[in-house]
Amino acid sequence: MPSRRSSEESKELSRKRAWEREHVRYPFWFGGSASCFAACVTHPLDLVKVRLQTRQGNAPKSMIGTFVHVFKADGFRGLYRGLSASLLRQITYSTTRFGIYEELKSDFTTPKSSPSFPTLIALASTSGFLGGVAGNPADVLNVRMQHDAALPPNERRNYKNAIDGLIRMTREEGWKSLFRGVWPNSMRAVLMTASQLASYDGFKRILIEHTPLSDNLTTHFTASFLAGFVATTVCSPVDVIKTRIMSSQESKGLAKLLTDVYRLEGVGWMFRGWVPSFIRLGPHTIATFLFLEQHKKMYRKLKGIDEIDAAV
Repeated sequence: MPSRRSSEESKELSRKRAWEREHVRYPFWFGGSASCFAACVTHPLDLVKVRLQTRQGNAPKSMIGTFVHVFKADGFRGLYRGLSASLLRQITYSTTRFGIYEELKSDFTTPKSSPSFPTLIALASTSGFLGGVAGNPADVLNVRMQHDAALPPNERRNYKNAIDGLIRMTREEGWKSLFRGVWPNSMRAVLMTASQLASYDGFKRILIEHTPLSDNLTTHFTASFLAGFVATTVCSPVDVIKTRIMSSQESKGLAKLLTDVYRLEGVGWMFRGWVPSFIRLGPHTIATFLFLEQHKKMYRKLKGIDEIDAAV
């Protein structure tokens, strides 16, 4: 009897320790930090996506053509135009959405159950909306700085960096300009976070429970690749609208913008720039979650918490 009781207590302790390892409360800023690292890797792809979505006249129509055009016109540094705004966006937008999502997910998790996939979508949608509002000023700057070199010289804004852009926008256009396009941007943030964070957790759970894969690098890569594909497809129409509104020189209502775009381009506008969007968002999603998982791994190591899996 003592041996049997000892064995049961040992199993229960083992289950408790496993749950504790899997549900550590990580620092709020981890998601923003991981996203900043990812942005440094994928920023040229994001710039090309914006240029394609706002293309006018005889500008290159392909991703490769746009890359070559930017490189010839502005050199290697031109591919990183607007990086400061991109980093500011990740610090505000991604820190908020990742941080709130992880906090909510922890609150809905118990030792006996984890949140269902519909619950994860609801949690991600809430955090995505708040992140979209928080990151909107930096998002407007990011789009403007990336698109600036494509404008005629007399129409360029020539922001020196993200801080200079914030100050000039507030002084020249009023504080409301910082929240230009906030509703389509927040809608996109809801779709992005729900299709990216929730689907990553969903795919990761499926891979661990229904395949020989464990919680390791291969699983993280596969789940993040699939999440990037889902997020790109779901967000493409809203992403195009958001980019058009934020880069526009004139204030135009959403209904009128949609009418004009549909009249000129048909339904194809919804997935204009999908390939460069996926080529950008896929690697960005993969890099973000790989960096995030490494943040968590180092945190557990620093705190002396056993690794979830020796293969990680």
